[in-house]
Amino acid sequence: MGFGGREPITRRALLGGTAAGMIGLAMRAGAGGARPSAKPPNIVFILADDLGYADVSCYGRPDLSTPNIGRIAAQGVRFLQAYANSAVCTATRTALITGRYQYRLRLGLEEPLRDNPDVGLPSEHPTLPSLLKKAGYSTTLVGKWHLGFLPKFGPLKSGYDHFYGFRSGALDYFSHTIGGKEDLWDDDVAIHQAGYLPDIPVSPDD
Repeated sequence: MGFGGREPITRRALLGGTAAGMIGLAMRAGAGGARPSAKPPNIVFILADDLGYADVSCYGRPDLSTPNIGRIAAQGVRFLQAYANSAVCTATRTALITGRYQYRLRLGLEEPLRDNPDVGLPSEHPTLPSLLKKAGYSTTLVGKWHLGFLPKFGPLKSGYDHFYGFRSGALDYFSHTIGGKEDLWDDDVAIHQAGYLPDIPVSPDD
């Protein structure tokens, strides 16, 4: 029996409700009061490590201009109260992608997650991107993964159609290496590209 005499909610139901809520919020923001389009809206979720509440201008930072983030906030939904589930990167990502308290998975206890090939996000575990795929979305992760390493774990095994970024916890933005090893990937293919990482197009056609 759950809290208050109610049946306990399952993690699958929680993830499904989260995905539905994200779609609903995006439709509400994009429709501007009009009837929602038959085509589902795009969902862009940005996770930044070590970002404080007032570190972008749309949340009151007076000495730093972030106009692109401000435009997304103005055209979308801006939350004014929230709590981070963890202060470290792997545990935070574990909770966000699974909808579970991070320490229920061994992965959530590993901080920092290093080159342990046996620890990662199980491919059979429901995730937010896997549920969005069932709702008709195509899913892409750009940037940091840090939830396990090949061959057992990876974004393409956990609901993402495409991945461009790095699998470890940090990366030199110029050499694209960590500990002397290159760690830049296009899907499950290791790649070498010159340039400052945030300025590199995700694909040659971009």
